[in-house]
Amino acid sequence: MAGVKAPCALIVMGVSGSGKSTVAAALSERLGWRFEDGDSFHPASNVEKMRAGHPLTDEDRWPWLNAIADEIARVCNSGEHVIIACSALKHTYRDVLLRGRDDVRFIFLKGTQELIADRLAQRKGHFMPPGLLTSQFNTLEPPEASEHVITASIDETVEAIVDGIVRQLKIDSGTSKAIT
Repeated sequence: MAGVKAPCALIVMGVSGSGKSTVAAALSERLGWRFEDGDSFHPASNVEKMRAGHPLTDEDRWPWLNAIADEIARVCNSGEHVIIACSALKHTYRDVLLRGRDDVRFIFLKGTQELIADRLAQRKGHFMPPGLLTSQFNTLEPPEASEHVITASIDETVEAIVDGIVRQLKIDSGTSKAIT
């Protein structure tokens, strides 16, 4: 694909328990890009609300999404690269994250509710209780091709998922350059 420019940011998205942080960290290592967990951009009030088992509202999410969008803009404008794990469940959330940019790609980690519920039941020390998974699936608006998305099935190993993402991105691992 001649003329393809490597994105400056990748947003690894999906419901809680889909493996966003794990896949994003592995992808970061493979590409040599910085990794940020979107959860670290949440205000303390959001973390406490989720820890208490209450789903976030859109009003709760706007400051969080804008903080992530600010970081993406900063990184892209400085010529750096970043991979951010962020649920980005709705089209409107993804629009906030993109802010009209065409140099950001979404990586959608797709899996069944049953598979993810099983993974959440095994997870220790995370503020998102498994009981909120249904609300996440109810909120999820799967991304469309027009949203610069690569969809990856989570029923493979992390290495296989990352291999597939890198192939679809057509990025030369470790150089941040598009393969032409």
